Amino acid sequence: MERPLDCFNNLAQNDWLIGYNSHQFNQIAQELYLELTQISACGTPPKIILAEREPLRFLASFIAACAANCPVFLCNPDWGTQEWQQVFDLVQPDIILGELLHTPTLLLPHSQLPTPHSPLIMIPTGGSSGQIKFAIHTWETLIASVQGFTEYFQIKQVNSFCILPLYHVSGLMQFMRSFTTGGKLAIQLFKAVESNQILNFKKSEFFISLVPTQLQRLLQNPELTQWLSQFNTVLLGGAPAWNELLEKARFHRIRLAPTYGMTETASQIATLKPDDFLGGKISSGQILPHAKVTIRNQQGEILNSNKIGNLTIHAQSLALGYYPIIRKNQDTFQVDDLGFLDNQGHLNIVGRNSDKIITGGENIYPAEIESAIQATQMVADICVIGISDKHWGQALIAIYIPKQSNTSPLKIQTLLKDKLSKFKIPKYWISQQNLPRNSQGKINRQQLQQIATEFLQNSIT
Repeated sequence: MERPLDCFNNLAQNDWLIGYNSHQFNQIAQELYLELTQISACGTPPKIILAEREPLRFLASFIAACAANCPVFLCNPDWGTQEWQQVFDLVQPDIILGELLHTPTLLLPHSQLPTPHSPLIMIPTGGSSGQIKFAIHTWETLIASVQGFTEYFQIKQVNSFCILPLYHVSGLMQFMRSFTTGGKLAIQLFKAVESNQILNFKKSEFFISLVPTQLQRLLQNPELTQWLSQFNTVLLGGAPAWNELLEKARFHRIRLAPTYGMTETASQIATLKPDDFLGGKISSGQILPHAKVTIRNQQGEILNSNKIGNLTIHAQSLALGYYPIIRKNQDTFQVDDLGFLDNQGHLNIVGRNSDKIITGGENIYPAEIESAIQATQMVADICVIGISDKHWGQALIAIYIPKQSNTSPLKIQTLLKDKLSKFKIPKYWISQQNLPRNSQGKINRQQLQQIATEFLQNSIT
């Protein structure tokens, strides 16, 4: 396996960055690497917060930190004061790369972490819940994910077009796949793509990664729909996609590859190949070679095909833990998701166990209801949650963005009567102009609970 510095040296002469200056990347990375190795020579490698806004500087700094064996914490430069305070209290950094308004006034001794064979790479997760955590990865865990990807798609070089944040696992892994396989990497802001200011490259040789809300917006523009259909593969993840969106992508012959993965697994561990998607298959696809998934009941017993249960993931790409705690059992990872493996070994996700709503003794998974509401084509966005109810235990609330200002809940409910059981149709409907989603398309359910509570309080008064 090539080390960070080996990959860097191999690409030093190649014009592999599209939209940015590859030679400038090399120069920044080399200079910072020398500085960091000089600092490290005096003692323990410094802990680095990486919050560079500019993509080229972010990536060059990341590689320099990894090559110098420095623990590096990837951060969102747009976090607010409260979030940065969480990060500084947790990390107590030695070096901050990037322009931040708030910096720590006191630097404390290093946390006692085991000395790794390669640098610790901390990737943020959990920001949508308001509590930021860092999944602890290494160069090895990220490379395991890359190797699983290349083996699954049977390619040697990965060319990526990245419009997702580089500090997030979905953006970072696009860089890692291209950088470590000698492929090309194009980077652009999603806003530029939406306004048709698109880089020129051979799309049939490139992978692009999107979250569902981005795919939805691109498919609303005929020119961008046609542009998207030219890509070799359109990886879709970050949040559940609804059936109407998938059907629209299939109609336009988008080579979609719905994926399942998370920060803790260094991106996807299951992916549906584009040909299977275009052939009508709906699932998260087969498990990638570097991973294994078992479905278990609440007693921990492994279930047979087509039986719904909790997912347990075994993968070489698993995070070691959450900073600063290294997990004891690093071979397996139990997640909150529920799903099943079908007869073809394809993974099907039903929903999150913690999102399950129990109303009148019935178990309900919001994803099913949200998909049915999306299929009415009367909402631009939707999320279904449960709120305490003295009669039913929990009552269903739909928080939605109507496509038309005159769209009434009654119209939507009428269309749902033939699609859903009566107990699955939301009791309350709250119209909003925006839903609180992060840059990966994940919903902030805490904020939704607050919106629902205030709505019900105002309704009663």
